[in-house]
Amino acid sequence: MIYLDAHATTPVDPRVLDAMLPFLRDQVGNASSLDHAAGRRTLDAVDAARRQVAALIGASHKDIVFTSGATEADNLAIKGVAGSAPDRSERRGDHIVTVATEHRAVLDTCRHLEARGCRVTVLPVGADGLIDPAAVEAALEPRTILVSVMAANNEIGVLQPLAAIGRLTRARGILFHTDAAQAFGRIPLDVNAMGIDLLSISAHKIHGPQGVGALYVRTRQPAVRLAPLFDGGGHERGLRPGTLNAPGIVGLGAASSLAATEMVAEAVRLSSLRDRLLDGLRAAIDGVHVNGSLAHRLPHNLNVSIDGADETLASRLDGLAVSAGSACASGSIEPSYVLRALGVPAPRAHGTLRFGLSRFTTAAEIDQAIAIVRDGVERLRAERSAQAASVPRP
Repeated sequence: MIYLDAHATTPVDPRVLDAMLPFLRDQVGNASSLDHAAGRRTLDAVDAARRQVAALIGASHKDIVFTSGATEADNLAIKGVAGSAPDRSERRGDHIVTVATEHRAVLDTCRHLEARGCRVTVLPVGADGLIDPAAVEAALEPRTILVSVMAANNEIGVLQPLAAIGRLTRARGILFHTDAAQAFGRIPLDVNAMGIDLLSISAHKIHGPQGVGALYVRTRQPAVRLAPLFDGGGHERGLRPGTLNAPGIVGLGAASSLAATEMVAEAVRLSSLRDRLLDGLRAAIDGVHVNGSLAHRLPHNLNVSIDGADETLASRLDGLAVSAGSACASGSIEPSYVLRALGVPAPRAHGTLRFGLSRFTTAAEIDQAIAIVRDGVERLRAERSAQAASVPRP
């Protein structure tokens, strides 16, 4: 199997697994059990991972809160800001600004709050998938408490102008959250330079384990107040109670450390392979259309729609693991809401493939993938032509 679905998840790097194994096997200890050496050793490992995560985004280790992943982090950030004041007084805002192409973890959380009295503005994007900072600025009002704009889209890979948006929110004293699940460890991020107050990440997008992530919560200039999602225990500054997933956290830290040293070179390698993939698809198949900006895109992402294909294409590509869209919307027969937001016509949107390259993707695999997609499209088009020919004329 050629695995090109790295936006859904990535294979765990063997070096990450090596770092985790002692805490799955020999190193027993709860990071909250400080009365003995085993607990203190686990706490030391958790603290080291906290520093590794923080270093990758230019943050203080004190600002990292471990979660089960980016979805939980998104919920904690957005619901936490909305619920951090005891009432909706004249001084308390109730307005949130977000974008139509956000991950469901953000959009559904905002809808949840909207049903409970918050006001939510969902901004459109251009045909290239990018949000105009001027549109964000125009949406801000005195009662706006949060702007949430993802760093990189999970389907089309476009990179939003975080620094420009951060300048707008910082000038008005509005908190700025970004879902950085796809961008963390893939492109440089600096929470201070970009004016980010809250940032969500997930380990399994950067060759770490599934089921662990983190939320960056700014503690200075300004100190961000959040209402916790759960009660009990007081772990993670009271924001995320429960026994810490020490093996997963160590894995997240190891994956972050590897990304810090390899990210720049890997981005060059992956963007070259991505361009090889696109050029090969265009040479082998008529009617290949790129969705979203190519200039402002993750180095390992390619999202294309193919004329004459449909939503069954991805499942027909034997030996190739790719997605027809977001893993969170897998199985849906409706066109991707992200592609609809870009104005992609429904027939074209149905014939979409999302490629996500990984640290382990090779040039030979790219060439094989091109051949597999070409053959799959040819079979699908032939079947559709035969079906059309068999329909009796009136």
